[in-house]
Amino acid sequence: MDGKHMQIGEVAARTELSLRTIRHYEETGLVLPSARSQGGFRLYTEKDVQRLMVVRRMKPLSFTLDQMRDLLDATDRLDGDGAGLAPEEREALLDRVRGYQQAAAEQVARLRVQLSRAEDFEATLRGRLEQAAPPSDA
Repeated sequence: MDGKHMQIGEVAARTELSLRTIRHYEETGLVLPSARSQGGFRLYTEKDVQRLMVVRRMKPLSFTLDQMRDLLDATDRLDGDGAGLAPEEREALLDRVRGYQQAAAEQVARLRVQLSRAEDFEATLRGRLEQAAPPSDA
């Protein structure tokens, strides 16, 4: 490799995604490899890895593939030719990103409540086990 491209195995290790998941995201058009080797191997850049990380972070927040694609499109357009965008188009793209940020914040809040309930449940079970444990021989 020339140092700029990574094969799928390295990308999987860096993103903690399975090869199958990365291939699925390619099939759905979310993250396409930037190149192919002469032997046909997928080759990814740092930018591709960053896109996969966005997808990986959105997944546990219950975003759909279409929503992931939409956010990536908006951020690509802002990053790529953001300076060449008309002010109203730029603002519309920023509004889309703001909408995803707000949805993510709401989902994080819901997950925090679920985590708190799960921790309470685990503590209740631990307490019951401690009560039921025979006295120690100390």
